Amino acid sequence: MYRFAGEVGIRGDMLRELRFKWARQKMEESEFYESLEQLRKEEAQTESPGKEYLRKEIAGGEEGVGDNDSVGEDKQKIVSLPKRHGKIKYKIYGLDLSDPKWAEVADKVHKSGEVIWPQEPKPISGRCKLVTDKILSLKEADDPAPLLGEWIGLLQPSRVDWIAFLDRLKEQNPHIYFKIAELVLGEESFDANVRDYSKLIDALAKENRLEDAERILTKMNENGILPDVITLTIVVHMYCKSGNLDRAKEAFESLRAHGFQPDMKVYNSMIMAYVNAGQPKLGESLMREMETRDIKPTKEIYMALLRSFAQVGDVNGADRISTTMQFAGFQPSQESCALMVEACERAGNLDQARHNFDQMMKLGHKPDDRCTASIIAAYEKKNLLDKALNLLLELEKDGIEPGVATYTVLVDWFSKLELFDEVEQMLDKIAEQGEAPPLKLHISLCDMYIKSGAEKKALQALGVLESKIEQLESADFERIIDSLKAGGFVEDARRIHGMMEARGFVLSEQLKVALTASRAVGTSHRSNKYSPEQR
Repeated sequence: MYRFAGEVGIRGDMLRELRFKWARQKMEESEFYESLEQLRKEEAQTESPGKEYLRKEIAGGEEGVGDNDSVGEDKQKIVSLPKRHGKIKYKIYGLDLSDPKWAEVADKVHKSGEVIWPQEPKPISGRCKLVTDKILSLKEADDPAPLLGEWIGLLQPSRVDWIAFLDRLKEQNPHIYFKIAELVLGEESFDANVRDYSKLIDALAKENRLEDAERILTKMNENGILPDVITLTIVVHMYCKSGNLDRAKEAFESLRAHGFQPDMKVYNSMIMAYVNAGQPKLGESLMREMETRDIKPTKEIYMALLRSFAQVGDVNGADRISTTMQFAGFQPSQESCALMVEACERAGNLDQARHNFDQMMKLGHKPDDRCTASIIAAYEKKNLLDKALNLLLELEKDGIEPGVATYTVLVDWFSKLELFDEVEQMLDKIAEQGEAPPLKLHISLCDMYIKSGAEKKALQALGVLESKIEQLESADFERIIDSLKAGGFVEDARRIHGMMEARGFVLSEQLKVALTASRAVGTSHRSNKYSPEQR
């Protein structure tokens, strides 16, 4: 050590102190071993004569055996260990392992080991295997309860066996999986917890089995298992996806009532639910709440809200979302500008629509067919045909050609002006596009053919509309019924009115009175001639 200290650069008083320290340690070690040797000698001197004699007898037993056997047996004594008094103490590295707390530690280690190294499921053989195969081959309409009860009696399964069985069932027969999984939740040997319920609810929600998921949720509450944040989040997503806004709001408020803060996914689901329900203002309030919690909304959320405001014609709401997007770092895109034009068009604000349209052009975004159709529709509401045609000519000079959506707006406009030749030209251009004509075009054609007296074409267009009745909105029904009433097709108008009520829409009082009056004066002679059976 002295040589090593010199090599590493230790000098002077420090080296002197270290030398004394090492010498003292060496002396203490030497004295320790000398004291052990002294103790051993004292122990040997204090041994009793009987023990010394016994040791000599054992050492020389081989020589004297057979000569004095009887004498040796008399002189042998029974030797045993001394009895221990008190409790045994185990000390390792200063820890007293005889303390009762270490037994608790050992139990916890054992439980942790079961998690890290889980138990293996029991092997399935014999009759139990036959019953398992029968369960795996069940159809969705079959009742699995009898076979499942027999399987339980044969195997006496634990939770590990249940999990292995359900995983195998989900892989091989997913149709019967949900039935059996629901039955298993009530088994004591399965020991169901909140996570088992939430997984089943989530799986049912992804399969759009809303009633089954609600039944599992009810059973969960009946069994005294309170939903946690994961379960409530799954329920919110489930109701938002199904369009059940009221239940989604209840689940969302329940999530807050339990003290859980919604995350990004929950906010997104609720905002999209409000958007799909046509309530963008409530969705905007949630977006503002996200911003106060420093949760940055995604561009998709902004665009969904902007699209919803545009559909309802709320210019102020659309402008707020557009401004917020820019502050959030999202620059105006072609789609966002087009939605602003659409919002102004639906609100009937031509000047603002044209301003947003020109602003989009300045930003370098070319308007698509939908955007062009929106600005032309804004001109249509003001009946400014010349300015609309001039705009189309300017766009054609810039290489922007009208599409099906723009031509559809022009067909509707020309039909209202009874420019039937121009309508036919627009129809030819739509046919050249090679795209399927939109529903709005058939509504315009039905109206035009009724006004022009082309009854056969009118009834053909009406037949197309009846085949797509699920796509019609309230305003579309109003226009069709008004056209049929004006053209004398009163019975057809009443039939469409019945379809409208079946969809949940209500006819305006003015049109309802006019329809009733038309029937009373007997103006339905054409409807008898062209009944649905004759078409």
